[in-house]
Amino acid sequence: MPTFNYVARTKNGIKQKGSVPANSKQAATQILQTRGLTVESVTEKVKIKAKSNTRVKSHELLVFTRQLSTIAGAGLPLLQGLDILADQAEEPTFAAVIDAVSQEVESGETFSDALRKFPRAFPDLYVSMVRSGEASGDLDGVLLQLADYLESTEELKRRIKSAMTYPVVAFSMVILIAAGLTIFVVPQFKEVFSQLSGGKAPLPKPTQLLLQVSDFLRSRYALVIPVVVAGIVFGVRSYGSTQGGRYNLDSLKLRMPVFGTLFRKVAISRFTRTLSTLTKSGVAILQALEIVERTAGNEVYAKAIRESADSVRNGETLAEPLTRAEVFPAMVTRMIAIGEKTGALETMLMKISDFYDAEVRAMVDGLTSLIEPLLIGFMGLVVGSIVIALFMPIMQLSSIVGQ
Repeated sequence: MPTFNYVARTKNGIKQKGSVPANSKQAATQILQTRGLTVESVTEKVKIKAKSNTRVKSHELLVFTRQLSTIAGAGLPLLQGLDILADQAEEPTFAAVIDAVSQEVESGETFSDALRKFPRAFPDLYVSMVRSGEASGDLDGVLLQLADYLESTEELKRRIKSAMTYPVVAFSMVILIAAGLTIFVVPQFKEVFSQLSGGKAPLPKPTQLLLQVSDFLRSRYALVIPVVVAGIVFGVRSYGSTQGGRYNLDSLKLRMPVFGTLFRKVAISRFTRTLSTLTKSGVAILQALEIVERTAGNEVYAKAIRESADSVRNGETLAEPLTRAEVFPAMVTRMIAIGEKTGALETMLMKISDFYDAEVRAMVDGLTSLIEPLLIGFMGLVVGSIVIALFMPIMQLSSIVGQ
């Protein structure tokens, strides 16, 4: 049924906007008039055709899942819930995807098969959990698990983003300030220096170096800098697109001072939470490991998970190959071994994830408080060095003028 956007006024003259489903524009007008509204305009809501490669923001997927789990838990039919969410979705492209999924379900497809037709919007983990929920008859419970998982993942992303964004932005500001001083302020001092010394005495080495850097940045050769930076970025990305390059770069990330430890904890938390969520929803362990490998976010851990899946397929326990991989701490592998022996693997995995989530939160807070004074000190060092280099000739004015 088409949806019409309207602008109307109440009996008190208050302007009101909204949408109403109706078979035609005339029918929509009549519906609004029966509500006691004075209609000013009615236009049909144009639906965007859904594409299979449509991307969906993680936050939008979280809200959709949370709302759908609530609707399913309240006993409303799935089709009605999808229609409601399609109408109220803020992003038109996502609304089109939900509407397309609803049409597929209405035509006889299962919900999971309908979702699979939009792999960029609904990842493998999402589809597999929905399929297990359909098989067990507990779709609303699985959707609730998915919503909790997406919410914890989103929170982790926000923390990592905040930890990485602040130093990058602050460092960029320091570089811009230093470049601004070097390009616009230093040349004015250069004229003063030439008048003071009259070319009779050499300037101090730091001042000479600063003037040379200023001359270079003001020349056309400075255009080489962005070209070189762009070339390096392109080269690193191209290298990272290969399997070996991706593995080497991810391995380098894990060996970075301070941040390497953070990346390790994030990878372990993601691995354990994802595997716990999948196994708890009824997904087979081998299928769960394949999904976890694709969502690991780090090729070093993805390789360890891939090799562990091969070992489990050959009859080993999960803890044994994870121990051999030497990328998981002993606490993690031992708790997984205990979980396998006691039949409470998903519970142990969730406890590990909760522990590492807390570790990540504490580490991000510590890094934020540590980075701020370090960046202030770095900015003071850079700007102070420029100022000292500029004032060294002035401090030596008596000796320069006397020659």
